[in-house]
Amino acid sequence: MLGKMLGRSSLYRSGSFRPENLGQNALALIGNLCFTLFVVGVLIFTIIAATYEPEDPLFHPSTKITTFLTSNSNATFKTDSTVMKTGEDFMAANQTAFATFLNETDIVKIIDAENSALGSATEGASPECNSNVDDPIDCRDPEVFHMMMETTIERFKDIHFYRFGKPVRGSNDSTCDMAWRFRPKEGKIASFYKDYRRFVITRSANCTLSIVSIGDYHSGVNARKKKKNPKNNFEKKMEQLEHAVSLPVVGEVVNDSLPVVESEGSFSQGKYLVYEMSGDKCKSMNHYLWSFLCALGEAQYLNRTLVMDLKICLSSIYTSSKQDEEGKDFRFYFDFEHLKESASILDQGQFWSDWEKWQKKDRLGLYLVEDFRITPMKLADVKDALIFRKFGSAEPDNYWYRVCEGETESVVKRPWHLIWKSRRLMDIVSSIASRLNWDYDSVHIVRGEKAKNKELWPNLDVDTSPDTLLSTLQEKLETGRNLYIATNEPNTDYFDPLKDKFSTHFLDEYKDLWGKDSEWYTETMNLNNGTPVEFDGYMRVSVDTEVFLRGKKQLETFNDLTNDCKDGINTCSVASN
Repeated sequence: MLGKMLGRSSLYRSGSFRPENLGQNALALIGNLCFTLFVVGVLIFTIIAATYEPEDPLFHPSTKITTFLTSNSNATFKTDSTVMKTGEDFMAANQTAFATFLNETDIVKIIDAENSALGSATEGASPECNSNVDDPIDCRDPEVFHMMMETTIERFKDIHFYRFGKPVRGSNDSTCDMAWRFRPKEGKIASFYKDYRRFVITRSANCTLSIVSIGDYHSGVNARKKKKNPKNNFEKKMEQLEHAVSLPVVGEVVNDSLPVVESEGSFSQGKYLVYEMSGDKCKSMNHYLWSFLCALGEAQYLNRTLVMDLKICLSSIYTSSKQDEEGKDFRFYFDFEHLKESASILDQGQFWSDWEKWQKKDRLGLYLVEDFRITPMKLADVKDALIFRKFGSAEPDNYWYRVCEGETESVVKRPWHLIWKSRRLMDIVSSIASRLNWDYDSVHIVRGEKAKNKELWPNLDVDTSPDTLLSTLQEKLETGRNLYIATNEPNTDYFDPLKDKFSTHFLDEYKDLWGKDSEWYTETMNLNNGTPVEFDGYMRVSVDTEVFLRGKKQLETFNDLTNDCKDGINTCSVASN
């Protein structure tokens, strides 16, 4: 063994380390070192990407709740009517960087690849034209599909395309409907959108096809439903792209039916948590979510199913009647489909029906908790099927979120990522943005009571007057742009002078999107047992805020239009902390 080692050592000295080989050896050593560093870097990045969990945006001590809820955000709407940040707001918009978008070059490559596989060319007119001008358009024809994709990418310059669905027949023999998944190119919001439109297609005498027109947003209703079983490799690859990242998809059919327990056995083996309704009732939506997420966080900590009441009381600050309104459905405001697919929850009505049916028979135990100071950690070993938290009548000790205060703050994490905004409301947002071709600027103008209060906001009224606004906006925005104005000023005629330099748009310009002929009206009425649903104040501010946030350039009242402080005189430094 020693002889072999000495022999190898001699060979090593006589061959590799000859003076004339030193340069090659040095280059090889440097190359190996660089490659090693590259591999190590990739490995470290992969580990970080796989294990990184973003900080819970609401995981703050209770003393900071008010600061968080009223902190400067992208939209400076009045605190008592603001739209609470939800899970998708804290996703990085660049998450979609891992999903490849399509461009015209990609479509050409797809066409060339399929032509090579078929052994024929599809560009231009066919050598033999056997079709009549009035023959039906075959929407399944690859040539039609490719033409529709190319035309769509060419037409909509301000969006990235991630997936096209195969065309289907439209309303007649000369129309085809096609759906696609997309994001705005300059989008700051981490969401995918789905559109489906109707194409009118004609055929010339030499069989050349051309697209006459493309319909409005969501006009291609026959392509709305997603194909469940892709039939070819291209479609399968496109289908995989939408699952590349876990993001909200606006425009899909919403399935927010109530979850049910399939059998007595599965119900009796389950563990449940119920919060009795308390002082949180009829408070602001911010208050409601802060408390609800505490309950959901405790349920997850205890590995129990949260029994929730989908009926919520809408605070008077959001209603046209200026009175608290009972019986509003959780699904009007939030994405229940995402919640039920991501967390273990049951509707309260269904639960109590099953509980009454099987509790005595299967001897299911109930553990009553009447003091919010009994922490979730003390309940971890409870064996009873149901933990029932009962709250008293004295506020604020009967607020749900009190359970998550104190030592619990460092243990129970609010699952903020489970709460997304209603995709029905977000579809209205997408509709408005699409009508503006995703190419507009936006400004938020706060007036109302703040503009009248000269003690707290001495300059706001003048700074948001039409003449001053026109001067300010001309310095910050390009003349002639589409300008979406999100405002609490009830009389939009107040902003008419801006029309001389901009094409102005307001929320009420799009009332048809929630009117009697809209999908939103029909679907929410079905959720409400056939009774029409009012497009209330919280919905209005939610949509107004989200349209504002999708503008290419966004101007805020207290950041860009006035030097006054958002919360009144001498509070600017506090708000920035």
